[in-house]
Amino acid sequence: MTNLSQLTPAELRQQIRNNQLIQPTAGMANGYAQANLAILPKQQAFDFLLFCQRNPKSCPILDVTDAGSPVPKFAAPSGDIRTDIPKYRIYENGELVKEVTDITDYWTEDMVAFLIGCSFTFEHALLNNDIPVRHIEENCNVPMYKTNISCAEAGIFHGSTVVSMRPIPQQDVVRAAQVTSRFPAVHGGPVHIGDPAAIGIEDLHSPDFGDAVSIKEGEVPVFWACGVTPQAVAMETKPSIMITHAPGHMFITDIRDEKLGVL
Repeated sequence: MTNLSQLTPAELRQQIRNNQLIQPTAGMANGYAQANLAILPKQQAFDFLLFCQRNPKSCPILDVTDAGSPVPKFAAPSGDIRTDIPKYRIYENGELVKEVTDITDYWTEDMVAFLIGCSFTFEHALLNNDIPVRHIEENCNVPMYKTNISCAEAGIFHGSTVVSMRPIPQQDVVRAAQVTSRFPAVHGGPVHIGDPAAIGIEDLHSPDFGDAVSIKEGEVPVFWACGVTPQAVAMETKPSIMITHAPGHMFITDIRDEKLGVL
């Protein structure tokens, strides 16, 4: 069986493009950054760019395509935003209407694609520090939750922050915060540690996106800002159309993790 962690981003994108790989991308192409996706008509693109600039923890931008171009020139010049993500979501007027594996039929000449940093990127660094990543261990999607943490508004866009959660052994929590804080371009350090109710999460076993994971004795839930936030924002602001990745199904870039790290 192929070890997906050792394949190159281009090899993985080709498999995804051919519909040979339809699954969450955590643990794939170790050492390379992964990205969330949000696509909007050019008319709303400036407002969304401003929203991302005002909410850098949730929406750190890695690349923005030219209007009408499906090629992320800086993140993956050989990539195609329309085909190279395992699963997409189509939102119309705030409603999720479909999940597809190819958005070529939805693409128009005025669309602008935003690639937003993903916390899957720093998981390789966590593993290198012997800090477990539960959803990789359990071969499932990371759990993600809507919170009561409000985003800064920009134009038509407003809503609440979505977070991803990883159970961390008590003795490793400080180290996990230190390790991930080196990667501000992919959400950086945690936004909350401990009591989920303090940020409006009622039940860790019922995530709003992704899959529940086991939390062992002596582990603490640690929460990072998540690039699924634009999907929650789409539900709130109801743009005529927004195309996103399906949670956990990322675009794998050619950017090395360490290029995004700070000393």
